[in-house]
Amino acid sequence: MFNSKINKALVVLAVVLLMMCLAVSGCSSGSAPTSTATNTPSPSIPSATPSSSPWSAMTSGTTLPGLISVWGGSSSDVFAVGDGTILHYDGSAWSTVYSNTTLFPGLIDVWGSSSSDVFAVGDDIILHYDGSTWNVMNTGTSDDLYGVWGSSSTDVFAVGGYIGYGTILHYDGSAWSVMNSGTADTLRGVWGSSSTDVFAVGDEGAIQHYNGSAWSTMTSGTTNMLFSVWGSSPSDVFAVGYGTILHYNGSSWSAMDNGASDGLESVWGSSSSDVFAVGVDGIILHYDGSAWSVMNSGTSDELYGVWGSSSTDVFAVGAYGYMGQLLYGTILHYKGGDGGH
Repeated sequence: MFNSKINKALVVLAVVLLMMCLAVSGCSSGSAPTSTATNTPSPSIPSATPSSSPWSAMTSGTTLPGLISVWGGSSSDVFAVGDGTILHYDGSAWSTVYSNTTLFPGLIDVWGSSSSDVFAVGDDIILHYDGSTWNVMNTGTSDDLYGVWGSSSTDVFAVGGYIGYGTILHYDGSAWSVMNSGTADTLRGVWGSSSTDVFAVGDEGAIQHYNGSAWSTMTSGTTNMLFSVWGSSPSDVFAVGYGTILHYNGSSWSAMDNGASDGLESVWGSSSSDVFAVGVDGIILHYDGSAWSVMNSGTSDELYGVWGSSSTDVFAVGAYGYMGQLLYGTILHYKGGDGGH
C-alpha cells in the first residue's frame, strides 16, 4: 500500500476532499471523509466527454483505481502507470501488460529511451522493461521515487526523497548509484535537455540543476510544491505545481500568469509554442508561446500526467476519486483542434 511518505496524487486529492467536506452542511473541520460509511450510494460513472471538448475519453480496459503518469516511444507505443499496474497502447486499444498491486502498489512515473528500454518508478521501486518482460531493479535505496528521465539508455536519473532529504539516483546502463542531491527537499519531477543540463523539482519550490558534474540549487522564487518539469531547450523550461507555472529563460526562473489557482501536476510540450499542463478537477492549460489558456477537458477527474508524440497526439491520464478513494483510471486523448479553448 502507499506508505506515509507524501504521494503527489494523494496530496492533491486530500486537499480537494477537505474543501468538499467543509462545503457540505454538517461536516466540521475536525472530521475527515471516510470510505467506510454505511448506506453510502455508489458514484455514477461520468458521461462521455462532451462533443465541445477537443479531448476524448479513452477506454482503459481495466478497473485500475488511478493512473499517475504516461510516456511513449511513438503514437502506437504508449505506457501508462498507476496503482501497481502498467498499461500499454498499441495505437488501437489499451491493454494491461503488468499488474501486481500487492508487491508494487505505487507506480508514479514512467520514461524510456526506446520501446525496449522503459523505466517505471514508485514506492521504493524501479521496474525495467526490456521489450519482453518487466523486472525489478536493485536501486540501493528504500526511498520513494517520484520521477524518472534520461538522455539515453546509459544516462538515467530517478528522483524522490524522504523526510529531511532529497534523493537522486543515476543509472549508467549497468547499475544505479546514489548522487548528492544538494537539497533537503523531496524531489518529484526531473527532465533535461542533455546529460549536462538536467533539472529536478520538488517540495518548497525546490529546483536543482545538474551540469554533468554536480547538482546545485537554483532560485525558484516560490515555496509552492513543484511536481513536474519539461522544456523545449536549455533556455525554455517550464515547471508546474500548486497553482504555479514557472519559466526558465536560460538565466533565471520567473512566474507565469496562467489563470489557474488549482494544483498542476504535469507539464509536457511538443515545442516552445505548444505546451500542455494538467491538474486537479480536470484542468488542462495550453500555452501557445504567448499566453496560457484553459482547454475544455470534458472531465472533472484529477489529471496527473501528460505526454504526446506530436502536437496532434497527446495523452492525459488521471483518476476519478470518491469518498477518499481513487476508483478508476482516466485516459484522455487530444488529436488537435481548438474546440473548447
